[in-house]
Amino acid sequence: MNTRDPFKLHRNFAPSIITAGARPPCEVFETDSLEDSKRALRTGQKATQDLGVKFAEGMSFSLPKNVPSFTSSQRPYEDGYWGHSGQAHRQNGHAVNGMGDKINGFFDKRELPMYKDKPYSYAASRRQRSLFRRKRVIFGATSLFVCLLYWFTSSSSPMKITKSVKSNGAGAWGWFNKPSGTTVDWEERRERVKDAFVLSWDGYEQYAWGNDLYRPVSKTGGQMIEKGMGWIIVDALDTLMIMNLTSRLSHAREWISTSLDYDTDHEVNTFETTIRMLGGLLSAHYLSNAFPDMAPLTDDDQGAPGEDLYLEKATDLADRLLGAFDSKSGVPYASVNLRTGKGKVSHSDGGASSTAEAASLQLELKYLAKLTGEKNYWDKAEKVIQVIDDNGMEDGLLPIFIYADAGNFRGENIRLGSRGDSYYEYLIKQYLQTSQQEPTYLEMWNQALAGVRKHLITYSKTSHLTVLAERPNGLSGKLFPKMDHLVCFMPGTIALGATGGLPEAEAKNSANWGKKQEEEMNLARELTKTCWGMYKITATGLAPEIAHFEIEDPPHMESDEILSSGLLSDAADADWRSDYLIKGQDSHNLQRPETVESLFYMWRITGDEMYREWGWDMFKAFIEYTEADNGAGFTSLANANVIPPTLKDNMESFWLAETLKYFYLLFSPNDLLPLDTIVINTEAHIFPRFELGKLFSTGWERKPRGPDGHIVQEESKTAAVEGESAEVVKVKVVRAEGEPLLTGKSFAA
Repeated sequence: MNTRDPFKLHRNFAPSIITAGARPPCEVFETDSLEDSKRALRTGQKATQDLGVKFAEGMSFSLPKNVPSFTSSQRPYEDGYWGHSGQAHRQNGHAVNGMGDKINGFFDKRELPMYKDKPYSYAASRRQRSLFRRKRVIFGATSLFVCLLYWFTSSSSPMKITKSVKSNGAGAWGWFNKPSGTTVDWEERRERVKDAFVLSWDGYEQYAWGNDLYRPVSKTGGQMIEKGMGWIIVDALDTLMIMNLTSRLSHAREWISTSLDYDTDHEVNTFETTIRMLGGLLSAHYLSNAFPDMAPLTDDDQGAPGEDLYLEKATDLADRLLGAFDSKSGVPYASVNLRTGKGKVSHSDGGASSTAEAASLQLELKYLAKLTGEKNYWDKAEKVIQVIDDNGMEDGLLPIFIYADAGNFRGENIRLGSRGDSYYEYLIKQYLQTSQQEPTYLEMWNQALAGVRKHLITYSKTSHLTVLAERPNGLSGKLFPKMDHLVCFMPGTIALGATGGLPEAEAKNSANWGKKQEEEMNLARELTKTCWGMYKITATGLAPEIAHFEIEDPPHMESDEILSSGLLSDAADADWRSDYLIKGQDSHNLQRPETVESLFYMWRITGDEMYREWGWDMFKAFIEYTEADNGAGFTSLANANVIPPTLKDNMESFWLAETLKYFYLLFSPNDLLPLDTIVINTEAHIFPRFELGKLFSTGWERKPRGPDGHIVQEESKTAAVEGESAEVVKVKVVRAEGEPLLTGKSFAA
């Protein structure tokens, strides 16, 4: 067994004195011990694994098989499983030999090549040794005892998932503490991100290849549906391309070509399947065609038999997902059966769909429509937005649940965290995707952002940190100073909306730049700082899933006065720390990308290197505290606010698809995927901006509405038309003096 520790994070603690001597016989034992001894070990592993699965399932909500749980504010489908149709198992695929040699040491100071991908090494075959039977029995029994001792003392055991750490300082960790003022080599830091990706990918490839789930602590995998969906492989395709990991991409592409089949009689979540699988395939298609030097493969070349593999798979999947839109209103059902195409209402929340999920499918379907010329995808996607907008909600802020059949909202809970977030994100991104040719979406974004500033922006009590809060009982209800980590997408999106993706200095020369844009950029800066504080406040330097804040009573709102915060001091007794409240049930870290996503946007738009430095500190914390043993990758944390942290034993697919991708882009030159030429979906998949052309247009118009966003009332009067009585509609408009009527053809940038 080749122990891989390229990041040099393993610590010397008391049991290691025993295990160091135990490793050599264990390595021989893995190959040469008696088969019944090996079966005993495997039985123990399986029992432990099954116990963990039963515990995880016991903590989830009771739902039908293969349907994710979406009932918690913490999006627990990220934590759990979709029903275990397939057995968790270990699969060897392309095993990796000498991982430490491949990475050349995380802290090695030597100049590293731009691209370091290498061909895989296959696992060595097992050969019989020339040992006498009696010696083998004695040897096997002895090895069994020693290895059981090693098993129960090794930190790689799934029964022991507390991370062992030591303080940063000399030795390997000295690299983390370069003196301030030294010149930063951002290309070298970018390579460290690639190293982390390679370690994660190769651990998955060795222990769970082809599985939808990967548990790097126990080194096992599992499926969400019977044959798997390529959940991890497809989601990470474009990251492999961007990092130019050619051989790994080739292996992934081969699996997609030979093993990925969406013709399966299972229900899947419409939203997650669209943003991850459809989005991943479309992004891979775009990058492989627009950037042929990114991880080039001859199979993708023009004229090659498989040049359209990703697009063909995407079209097949999209056609299976379209049945979700066959509701009475056009709002998609929460789930859909991939074989029958029959949509299913949510199994919780009174049958209502999540607003964010229903309204975050548009970038994917509209890009697919542009690629294929099939307008049906386009029409289905924009119909959803029309139905949502026709509800005429106050100030453009929506409750987080909507009934698919009726097309109206359930409840009054308004937040930009789970179930609400990406609806707002996709408004401005739809406007940018079609090269600013659909002003309806800019108008909706402007209205919603103004509503956020009016109703949801408040400030912490001591340090005046900007807080994007919630109103669970509607806009007239009490303000709750709570922020999901998911909300941290918002500052980067605000900056993107204010500048269109241009550098701030360039955008300021535009005729559209004014006080509104200046205030939005200030809001983006302050919210980014608040999100960064969510990392600085914990023991590990990794953000909790949710943070609460101490605020004034009554709350000081932005409409009262815009406040600014100071620097977040590293001092343990700094005043700003008292403004954060991290509850025990919210202290887990799921490797989420939203903060580094905003750091990426803020760096690209402002050019302030501070955002890169914050990102570097975050990345180091992930490396130090979330690595699984024996080079198996990185895992979520059950508690990020204690040292040593408690490992969760699950690698989220978005760790590869989003988090590490955004770190890599943050440390990359700005000419890699310039922001003004692309849009990035909510799973960090890359799509191009394009012109509408003759085939496509915004096929609907907003109903007239007043300054609060409500649709204006209509009065009718009777008029005679050609001798017959007919009803003529007269629009009664109520608006502030000088304020324009909001319609799809009249907007203020």
